Amino acid sequence: MIKFISSLIAILAVGNLQAQQHAPKLVVYITVDQLRGDYIEYFYNTFGERGFKRLFNEGAVYHNVRFGFSNVDQATAFATLFTGAYPCTHGITGSIHYDFEKAREVSPLYDSDFLGNYTRDHYSPRKLLAATIGDELKIASKGRSEVYAIAPDAESAILSAGHAANGAFWLDNYNGKWATTTYYKGVPWYVEKYNNGSESLPARLSTLVWQPSLPVGKYDALPYVQENTAFQHTFKANTVGCYPDLKTSPYGNKEVNRLAAQFLEYGAFGTRPTPDMLSITFYAGNFRDMPGKEYNREIQDTYHQLDKDLEQLLDLIDKKVGLSHTLVVLSGTGYFKSEETLPEGMKLAGGEFHPKRCMALLNMYLMAIYGQRNWINGFYNNQVFLNRKTIEDAKIDPAEFENKAAEFLREFSGVERVTTDMALRSGTWNEEMADFHRGTYHTGRGNLLISLQPGWRISDEENPNEKPRIIRNNAVPMPAIFFGCGIKPQHIYREIKATEIAPTVTHVLRIRPPNACDEYPLPEIRQQ
Repeated sequence: MIKFISSLIAILAVGNLQAQQHAPKLVVYITVDQLRGDYIEYFYNTFGERGFKRLFNEGAVYHNVRFGFSNVDQATAFATLFTGAYPCTHGITGSIHYDFEKAREVSPLYDSDFLGNYTRDHYSPRKLLAATIGDELKIASKGRSEVYAIAPDAESAILSAGHAANGAFWLDNYNGKWATTTYYKGVPWYVEKYNNGSESLPARLSTLVWQPSLPVGKYDALPYVQENTAFQHTFKANTVGCYPDLKTSPYGNKEVNRLAAQFLEYGAFGTRPTPDMLSITFYAGNFRDMPGKEYNREIQDTYHQLDKDLEQLLDLIDKKVGLSHTLVVLSGTGYFKSEETLPEGMKLAGGEFHPKRCMALLNMYLMAIYGQRNWINGFYNNQVFLNRKTIEDAKIDPAEFENKAAEFLREFSGVERVTTDMALRSGTWNEEMADFHRGTYHTGRGNLLISLQPGWRISDEENPNEKPRIIRNNAVPMPAIFFGCGIKPQHIYREIKATEIAPTVTHVLRIRPPNACDEYPLPEIRQQ
């Protein structure tokens, strides 16, 4: 009898272990661009029970995620989250680059070798130098897993999809259709049908009006809101910016959810022998990216409606696949666009930094030392780009030249730190410069990287009528949540790295981490 009981206990133990260790049938990675953990806290009382609250109550919640590099933006955040590596490794260092030869800004994903489907834009993931979670899933499954990404913008869609994905879709800025690139092979029939049917965004655009979804008295989380009237925003077809504007409203998130529903309805997700992956991007920033607008009713309404969108998405996943068979991951992007202008007559510590004037004086200084030549290509994104060919032709040691220029810039009012490209390449940088090192790639960055002191404003000399902008670099509180698939509910308040999220997802999937990732999975993520 004792022997029988012992055997029964052993069998049950093995059964429980097997139940605990099953891999998910589906991974849904939800990224909310510009998500703020403090805003979730402020607006929490207006949420329902099955959106944000469900994730926070039933998931493993990491409350403090750090990206750990300078100039976090949309593209760098997505590339880091999905590769588990820093920009110095994956090569994506910003959402926009400046091409000094062509004198224009370009996307880091611009690729003339590929045409667009439902778009005039030419994009591919080839500039991303590391594998993503989806790429590793494709390798492990020998291509049998389906991997797709849906996002408002091309950069977030492509970077969350990766190189080997089946497809990446974003809303085109000119026609409002769900667009992709011919880099990915084909468009699912249900996406084609959606784009060309009566439910497409262009067919419904004139009916969309953004008005408060709560009674006016409920918008009381931010006491700095001064508007006394309810807002109303419409989106007129064939007007410049109608679709980019819509993408920064709650309707952009609703369009993402509508297409995600098509994939879950017709894409057979979670029914294959190997897991599938669907990456979904929502938006939680300011309407129209307008600076100085973080204290308004629109931002609270955005979060309130996003909560409803999450509820709808989670319920649909549960219905089609089952949350017990799905790993849901939610994270933000670690930044919030926050440019502001001071009220008339207000003064704070600091001053105005004039890039054009600074570059002119720097070039004069270098000419006094090295001769009458144009030594500077330009200034962009707080980086000075020197004329490398002129320096090479003059047979000047690049390290010496950069150090001389850096010494001069350090004397400028408002400049806190100056780091040189050669110092980052040679490894002579210290911990203070680590954010510059991690946030830039050795090809394509400027020769001199500048950090301004707090309160200093960048003056736009090309548009002298514009007020100088104060750009804040405060860390944005950002959570990461792992939910479903037997993940134990818990709250973890220690600081974690954004690069630790990808290997944790691949650990639950039982595949290798992305090839450029050298982080371990988060130890708290254990399936019940």
